[in-house]
Amino acid sequence: MTQRGGSADLPLHGGRVPKWLGERMTRLGAVLCEAIIHHYGRDELLRRLAHPFWFQSFGAVMGMDWHSSGITTSVIGALKRGLNPMAGELGIHVCGGRGAHSRKTPGELIAIGERVGLDGDALATASRLVAKVDSAAVQDGYDLYLHAFFVTDDGRWVVVQQGMNGDARQARRYHWLSEGLTSFVDQPHAAIEGERQGEIVNLTDHRAEKARGGQVELLKTMSPEKILTELAVLEPPEIVRAEPEPAAQPLLPNLIMPAHHDVRESDIVMRRLHGNIASAIESGPKDFPELLLVPGVGPRTVRALAMVSEVVHGAPYRFSDPARFSLAHGGKDRHPFPVPLKVYDETITVLKSAVGKAKLGRSEELEALRRLDGESRRMERYVTGPSLKEIVAGEMDQSHLLGGRSVFGWEPAPHSNEGPTSRKKGT
Repeated sequence: MTQRGGSADLPLHGGRVPKWLGERMTRLGAVLCEAIIHHYGRDELLRRLAHPFWFQSFGAVMGMDWHSSGITTSVIGALKRGLNPMAGELGIHVCGGRGAHSRKTPGELIAIGERVGLDGDALATASRLVAKVDSAAVQDGYDLYLHAFFVTDDGRWVVVQQGMNGDARQARRYHWLSEGLTSFVDQPHAAIEGERQGEIVNLTDHRAEKARGGQVELLKTMSPEKILTELAVLEPPEIVRAEPEPAAQPLLPNLIMPAHHDVRESDIVMRRLHGNIASAIESGPKDFPELLLVPGVGPRTVRALAMVSEVVHGAPYRFSDPARFSLAHGGKDRHPFPVPLKVYDETITVLKSAVGKAKLGRSEELEALRRLDGESRRMERYVTGPSLKEIVAGEMDQSHLLGGRSVFGWEPAPHSNEGPTSRKKGT
């Protein structure tokens, strides 16, 4: 049976992903998925996508708003653009999306089924059932507006859905994984992300099995008018109820994304960040010459690669602090610092080179990334380092040298008395 993987509160954010970032997210997201498939296979990529903490970290390392609901939309869009052209090679397809794109999912699945020999009608039915369960069987105050369906050539799949509560300015993300799924209505979710907000009707809970059966019998034996009459008798008079006590911390991980936009030390496990930095500064140039042979790659890019390699190789517990991954490539909103485009592009170049050579049987660069991830974990046991404030200040000081860019424009040199500019420059 599948189990819930955790929960998270995702603040709603407006705005759009700028073209200069969206195109890079497409390339980085695709090559990261290629690396995961190369090392661990397609099933493992599906498990990662069904893990809410990993999904949030994945979006953060790609330069999105590290804590917002926008990560879901932008990551799905980037993967659909990046993976579908390689579907013939990788054997994974991305359907659906936000709004009108979500309603096209059944048709896309039927077309894929005809093309690769799957039961497209069964996949389309699964898509509709998943959407119905999270919109009708789970009534938690969130209206679904995004539905994405990942399916492999052997018929395994993941669904990522997101709902919105406009009044609370919150979003909730739902993850489904076909692996081990035996029922669409009896505890089917791999994870549900969102803040607890009062009473929730969840007919997919295993304890609601009798209630589900009772509803079916009720509809068979009573007319709608009779049901309404009985309901009026049962409905208690309106009374003022005290606010319920907050639920105790569940046994499953409960990721709560804060409302504040800036990245704070409380959002990060600093020993992990110090391990990432130390492995890049102290070990990168000495122990990983395969990475530094790629033209233009320096210590700052190796530091980003240390976090990127963790996304590929890290164990589930490593993603309890998604904010840390925003220190790889910054954020489009200038938090924790503008996106360093030179570093971002070098990261993509290194990964594409490593994956490309691995396909030809030369895996030294890809193995160097795996060792870099292991070195980060080893060094975090004993290294210390600067505070987050000092790290971010250092990034801001050199942002203009690294092609720093945000939705506000290009980052000027420090003390220039200018804000971010929109000067013309290559993307």
